Amino acid sequence: MLARDLIPSFLSKKLWGDRAKYGVEPIMQDPQWIEWQQIQLEFYKLNQRKGIGSFVNDSGYSVMGEIDLKEKCVLEFGPGDLRHHQFWNSKPDKYIIADVHEGMMNVATKIFQKDKINFESFLIERNEKLPITQNSVDIIVSFYSLEHLYPLKNYLEEMKYYLKPGGIIVGAIPAEGGLLWALGRLLTSRRWLHKNTNINYDKLICWEHPNFCDHIILQLDRNFQRLKVKSWPLSLIPLLDTNLTFSFCYKHNSV
Repeated sequence: MLARDLIPSFLSKKLWGDRAKYGVEPIMQDPQWIEWQQIQLEFYKLNQRKGIGSFVNDSGYSVMGEIDLKEKCVLEFGPGDLRHHQFWNSKPDKYIIADVHEGMMNVATKIFQKDKINFESFLIERNEKLPITQNSVDIIVSFYSLEHLYPLKNYLEEMKYYLKPGGIIVGAIPAEGGLLWALGRLLTSRRWLHKNTNINYDKLICWEHPNFCDHIILQLDRNFQRLKVKSWPLSLIPLLDTNLTFSFCYKHNSV
């Protein structure tokens, strides 16, 4: 039993959003959603790339230090500022990135150019498929993005299409749907947005994070072979309510 199943509704809405009222799919013409798109890059720079936010995110990124990228073709959805780059122990043969945010993708592009990494980029719309050949990718990287993708099942099917048999998917997700993550957000992200924007966070979090962490891991287990799932900060107590991130590595076995 999870805390979100026990907490009264009026508190649950503040911690995980009012999903019964707003659903999990954004209304693109909603003024608050439009405002979020406009300030999203600033928000991440101020809240996720400094202080405690940066420290928490790095707990997931560190799994990249265990992955051999040499002579590999890598695909990443939503690369952000490619912060996990600091943990790489080798360079890939080719790195493909796809994102719905041009500003975010431009940051990653500059890193590739600086380090002379062969890359290809796609600026896409939501639910748009990539022009990539089936079974052509060795590694799919996905850091703090699966919680955003809805319906998740469709995206995982697409990942299986791109991955070679024996290829891996590696990344991390926030402990969305867990108590510790929700309390941390209540004191940080929610507070910042309330102070600096007109955005209703009860609505935004439903649309930004439609997928709970436990649901994501269940879907990954159904579609891939689990190699590793590690919780942080309590790796020996891998409970959703007591952790902030879950890093993972899965293998694609289907031919």
